[in-house]
Amino acid sequence: MSNLRDAAMSSKAWPFEEARRLLKRYDKGAPDKGYVLFETGYGPSGLPHIGTFGEVLRTTMIRRAFEVISDIPTKLICFSDDLDGMRKVPGNVPNQEELAAHIQKPLTSVPDPFGTHESFGHHNNAMLCRFLDTFGFEYEFYSAREFYRSGQFDEILTRCAERYDDLMAIMLKSLREERQASYSVFLPIHPETGRVIYVPMKHVDAAEATVTFDDEDGREWTLPVTGGNVKLQWKPDFGARWAALGVDFEMYGKEHATNEKIYDAICRTLGVQPPNHFSYELFLDEQGQKISKSSGNGISIDEWLSYAATESLSYFMYQKPKTAKRMHFDVIPKAVDEYHQQLRAYADQDTAQRMANPVFHIHGHNVPASNMVVPFSMLLNLASVSSAEAKDQLWGFIKRYAPDASPETHPDLDAAAGFAVRYYNDFVKPAKVFRAPDDKERAALEDLLARLHGWDGGLDPEELQSMVFAVGKAHEFEPLRDWFKALYEVLLGASQGPRFGGFIALYGVDETIALIEDGLAGKLAA
Repeated sequence: MSNLRDAAMSSKAWPFEEARRLLKRYDKGAPDKGYVLFETGYGPSGLPHIGTFGEVLRTTMIRRAFEVISDIPTKLICFSDDLDGMRKVPGNVPNQEELAAHIQKPLTSVPDPFGTHESFGHHNNAMLCRFLDTFGFEYEFYSAREFYRSGQFDEILTRCAERYDDLMAIMLKSLREERQASYSVFLPIHPETGRVIYVPMKHVDAAEATVTFDDEDGREWTLPVTGGNVKLQWKPDFGARWAALGVDFEMYGKEHATNEKIYDAICRTLGVQPPNHFSYELFLDEQGQKISKSSGNGISIDEWLSYAATESLSYFMYQKPKTAKRMHFDVIPKAVDEYHQQLRAYADQDTAQRMANPVFHIHGHNVPASNMVVPFSMLLNLASVSSAEAKDQLWGFIKRYAPDASPETHPDLDAAAGFAVRYYNDFVKPAKVFRAPDDKERAALEDLLARLHGWDGGLDPEELQSMVFAVGKAHEFEPLRDWFKALYEVLLGASQGPRFGGFIALYGVDETIALIEDGLAGKLAA
């Protein structure tokens, strides 16, 4: 354990860097509450999505790293802001006319359009918990509705009333002049309509912890700030929630970074040290535009998991969280293969190297072995040349390449074969463009064909690769990658491809001979 902790204390892996920063908060011992608290937030106006997964996963990675370097207990909570008013009816739910009558009511007071739960908020909260449970996250769920109504928030809400002027001073500096006139950190929940209303406060009584305001019809009301009668605007709510719970760590997307000083100032004004932060960059679609739930660009978690296992998505999420990354379908094969490369490397690495390996941060101390004896990219090429419609077609080739493999002994490979067929048919097949070889390429292909006709070296991938390499050198391709690019474009209809020796070993010498003959005859380009 000491070797593990020593390696973790010097590791440059970003979860360990953040964990060490967090440990400095409690270098003299555990906090009074007895544990270090990690928080993630969720807005239940819609279903959980790939960003939700990424935020909880990355927070879990830092939590896991913290548990390696410290004996202080930890807790992760997922907080749902389900007391927020429904600003508009989502376009992807049934019974929209019914929902329209409940605009600005808290989501947990809006009827469930699906008819399965107490409210729309309860429905989406249940979907969130099911979503997180599916991926095995360890967390506690917190509902804003229960948090406000149960009294857990009363102490901080009372303090907000006592320090109302100070909180308003923080907020007003960040607002335009016309917004300042109507702004209040408190949002009353109307006693009659149940709607969250945005009105200025006429009076805030610090001693009684009440607010007085006029509603939209000009009627005056006085309500206690406790017991769920009011909620806080979202920016003050961020900082006040940190103060109430004693949150030690929360990450959020780059779009929150400009508000970080506001959240911190609110928390400090309420007498509590703000948590450590981690601001991650946003994901981009194939055009380089920010992925947005409302516009539906990019890729959803269900779409990713239609073409690859969860671990490949976790690997993608681990990589460079402070760098904006394209997140489109074409990143999936690379993520799958790199994940399995790291799994294979992990077995022979020392402790320090393991601490820097992404698979440790994905799996913790229970890193599995990889049984992907055929790379995902190779399975895609195999699906291409065999025009596979089902994974069983690929297994005939796989068994020749790896006789001991079977769907039963290699379930990851079996699943990957199915994913590869689906991915090939949906993305690769429509984009395939074959071409005829030029004179230089034709001569090299004829040479390769002749050598394969005379090949008696078995199906060793490295020996086959050396032979393909030698053909390219003999025909003076400079750089040599132009030779391999020609192989891919003429024979596979793509500009990139696998190690060609490994492809021959998998596909078969006779089958590759037939493929080259078709390419030379112009049948593929036709």
